[in-house]
Amino acid sequence: MKILVVDDEQDICDILQYNLETEGYEVVTANSAEEALQLPLHEFSLILLDIMMGEMSGFQLARRLKADTVTAQIPIIFITALDDEDNTVKGLNIGADDYIAKPLSLREVKARVKAVLRRITAPVSSTRKEEYGPSSDNEIRYEGITINLSAKTATLDNNDLQLTKLEFELLSLLLQHPNKVFSREDLLARCWPQEVYVLDRTVDVNITRLRKKIGAYGKQIKTRIGYGYCFEK
Repeated sequence: MKILVVDDEQDICDILQYNLETEGYEVVTANSAEEALQLPLHEFSLILLDIMMGEMSGFQLARRLKADTVTAQIPIIFITALDDEDNTVKGLNIGADDYIAKPLSLREVKARVKAVLRRITAPVSSTRKEEYGPSSDNEIRYEGITINLSAKTATLDNNDLQLTKLEFELLSLLLQHPNKVFSREDLLARCWPQEVYVLDRTVDVNITRLRKKIGAYGKQIKTRIGYGYCFEK
């Protein structure tokens, strides 16, 4: 798999490149967002992205990537010294898949890279498929929303929904169990890999993002204060 490291500190680029290449990945580095934009970004399976860089920040680059259908599905891990909650939530709202604070633990970086790549490439297990309930065409439908579990696609009023893997898993789970309240712990256990450390607000951020993407149906994802979330039909 091909990984892009974007950081204005050459030492960090070199260290990450060396350590990730020892894990078998092909690694390309860039020292600015502008330099990264000159690369064939669609070829990368993952981007490790610093936030504080030159004229264009990592946040700005991430927004451009997520706004482009060609690069929107490439997972992003922010690597930065800005580890306060506001910046973490901002990064997750943009569409980041994970967030690692400097100074870096290379062991942690390797583990998180493996977890994110495993999450985007792992097939759905037979157990998970059974949880979706019987369906001859492997689809979940609710009014204008259609989810194809085999193709991993979702549409809203016949228009493609650009969902991250986590958003797809959350929507699928909620729709197949209408009116059932899932706690944060339930959602983390069902939709997130066990080996990934998740911040307290990560579930809330992903639910908020999902609500926006499904338009008028977003208001049907209800918050049950003190309990969790449900899709109310």
